[in-house]
This record gives sequence, structure tokens and C-alpha cells, in this order.
Amino acid sequence: MAENHRPGYADWAVGNRGGDRAVEGYADRVSVAPGESFVLFVSAPTGWFRAEAFRMGWYGGALARRVWSSGRLPVREQPMPGARGTTRTVAAAWGPSTRVSTRGWPEGAYLIRLTAASGEQRHVPVTVRSRTTAGRVVLVNAVATWQAYNTWGGHSLYHGPGGKGDDAGRSLAVSCDRPYDRDGAPLFLTYEQPVIALAERIGLPLAYVTSMDLDREFGLLDGARAVISLGHDEYWTPAMRERITAARDAGTNIAFLGANACFRRIRLESTARGDRRLVVCYKSDWTHDPAYGKDDAAVTTDWREPPHARPENSLTGTLYESNPTSADYTVTEPGHWLFSGTGVTRGSRFPHLVGTEYDRVTGDPSTPRPIEVIAHSPLVCRGVRSFSDSAYYTAPGGAGVFATGTMRWVESLNGDGAHGIAPATAGFTRRVTENLLRVFAAGPAGRRHPARDNLAEHHPYAGDPVWTHQQLW
Repeated sequence: MAENHRPGYADWAVGNRGGDRAVEGYADRVSVAPGESFVLFVSAPTGWFRAEAFRMGWYGGALARRVWSSGRLPVREQPMPGARGTTRTVAAAWGPSTRVSTRGWPEGAYLIRLTAASGEQRHVPVTVRSRTTAGRVVLVNAVATWQAYNTWGGHSLYHGPGGKGDDAGRSLAVSCDRPYDRDGAPLFLTYEQPVIALAERIGLPLAYVTSMDLDREFGLLDGARAVISLGHDEYWTPAMRERITAARDAGTNIAFLGANACFRRIRLESTARGDRRLVVCYKSDWTHDPAYGKDDAAVTTDWREPPHARPENSLTGTLYESNPTSADYTVTEPGHWLFSGTGVTRGSRFPHLVGTEYDRVTGDPSTPRPIEVIAHSPLVCRGVRSFSDSAYYTAPGGAGVFATGTMRWVESLNGDGAHGIAPATAGFTRRVTENLLRVFAAGPAGRRHPARDNLAEHHPYAGDPVWTHQQLW
């Protein structure tokens, strides 16, 4: 695309993070239409800060272009709030710092870098969403999942201030009205940015939306060629699932490049800053959800659990099983079109590419057919022997649906050796991802590449109620 021929700006990352409260901020919108404005709320003890906006892409390997920079802006340290209410929600009711116009900014995923007078930095992610997705490959920023894991203020949907063992202190609803922890964009940079760089490098027609946009806008996916769920896309509302399922049924290809996708059913509610800025998920405490007994389809728990169970594999093709694990990715169908140009053979292995969470094909009644297992990777997780599966199925409307079955797929694209994955593995995962994106961008993949069902070959005991993992070994 022409945008990526413009000069890049390699110095876009956070350098000196400093202490936890050195500088931090959030935006009052997770996404804006091109030309709209958003407000930044910033806290720092240093008297002034500046902000820079970077559009993430390829840009000749620089990975970003700076589209805007402020001058020095006044700032003050704003209070760290405590958790409030029965949902133990943390929200930073700060005063505004500056309003930012996106006039002239292209659609895309952006990082706003805050730099304090003392040099410390943080990111604030904002998406300039696409007005239409027709004819495009849609990249979904998983904002709901980002917030679920965000520990800023001491509380996430997983634990309270006591750390991972503090389940009783976890939030039941988390707010977008607060900064993100760590560098300000940890899940985006780990699980999404590498795919954005690859997709923009090969020049595909792309559209950018967030999980909140999918929930809000009926018909947003009309005419889309493909929808790409990136590396960690766990938290979905019923509306998100219905709209992506409807897109699949209309012939839009779907890819799940991570594992554990569409696992939690959530509800989005309003905050003081606007609608769909509160992510509600009671999880195992679902009987305490105010929707229970009134609207069971809206009760927030795991999708596969009551009171309105709909296992995720009816859409994804694979079922999340467990974590943590680290195992070799094992190719079983080297002639599949996704492996074209990789040079793999049956049994080719890529150490540590499977992990830390993984999915597998089960063959239960929710499994779409025909489904083709193209990588079947033995592993051990929590003392249990099992498998991770990469799988491809085709839907009656012509759509192709692919799931990698591992959360490390997107991370591996960087080739930086994370998790012990050999840097050379990036050549394999990049080529497979490029094959996927190019074929999915061309229209309903199932019409040209129908799945060859091989479930009986790789999971001969699937569907047997007395089957156990150990019986396969």
C-alpha cells in the first residue's frame, strides 16, 4: 500500500520506562473514525510531557511512521484510585490533559508515546478504525482482552493486589478508564504488531477495527474478505460472536492466529467516559452476575459453560485445553496449501512453537466438518499427555477457517528467540502466515481449497465418551 512507502520512524518504542508512576495515561476512546478527536488523560510528577503518534505498519522495516507530535504540555501527578464497588473496578477519574485530532491520519493501529520531562515513557494504544471493511482483510485489535489482563491499579479479571494467588481480590468488571500496565501496550506489541507489519509489508487491502467496534456496529463486516483474530483474543461478547459467525456463513474467511480465542463470554457496559468501556466477566462466579436468571445468554462466564453453553470450537474449529506447556510444532500434512514454499515434510518439527496455551481438535458434536488437521503436536501439560492442533475447515458458504492452535505463533514472527523458539522458525511462520493472508484476501477460500477431512486419522478416538488422552500414547 502507498502508505508504507512513506518514510518510517524507527525510534517509536518505549525506551526508559522508569518507575510505575513516572508517566502514564489513557485515551477516552479505544477507536475513532478518521478525522475524529480523542482526549488524553496523563499523569506525571515532572511538570510537562509531550506526546507523539505512531502508525504501526511496515515502513521498510522501521515498523512505524510518526504522524503527529505535540509540543510541551503541562502535566501533574494524578491520584492512583482504589478498587470500587462489588465488582472491584479500578477507574482513573483524572482531569484531561489534551485533545488530539486525527485529521489526516490514515486508518490503522496507533501507539501514542508519552514522554515525561525526566525522560520516562509509556504507550497509549488507539485505533483509527476503518469506515468500511468491504473487499478487505480485517485486523481486529482485541481491546477487551487487553483490559482483562491489565493489572494497573492492582486489579485485573484474574487477580487482585496479592498477585496470582489473590483470586478473591480480582475484578469482576475492568474499565478502559485507566492506563495499561508495563509499557502501556504489552499485549498489542506481543500478539498483534508482528502480524500488522507482515500484512502491510505484502500490500494487502486492510481494515482496522477493535473488539468494541464489532460489538457496536451491526453490518461492520459486510463484504469483508477475511477477519483475522490475532495472537490473544480471548474475551468476546455475544454480538461479536454472532457477527463473525454470520460473516463466515456469508463467505468471509476467518483466521485465529493464537490459541484460547473466543473462550470467555463478556458484556460491555458504559463508564463515565462513554459506552462499551467496561468489560464485565464474572467467570466462575457467574451465578452472581446480575444477568443470571434474567438473560442467561448474556451471563458472563466461559462460552462452553452453562447457563447458555456454546463451545468455542463451533466457530474456531479447535477447543482450548490448557496451559502452560512448551512443545515442538509437528507438521502432519506437508502438502497443504498453507505450507506451500516452506519446504516442510511430514514430521517436520519446530521446537517450543507450541505454548504456552494451546488448542486441539476434539471431534465432539460442536466440531465443524469437514476439518483438516495439518499439524498434530504431542505435548505434556500439567502432567497430562495431549496434542495441539493446527486445523483448517471449510463452511457451506465457501469460507475457510484456520486456527494455529498455539499462542506463540505471532510471537515467533519476530525471530527474536522468545521462549527458546529458534530465530529460523520465523521463516516458517512468516511464510505460512503470508500464504494464509494472500489466499484469504482473494475471497472464499473453501471454493478453491476445500478441506479434506482427516479427523479419524489424527484423533481416532474423538467422540468416544471413554476416551482419555493417555489412551492415545
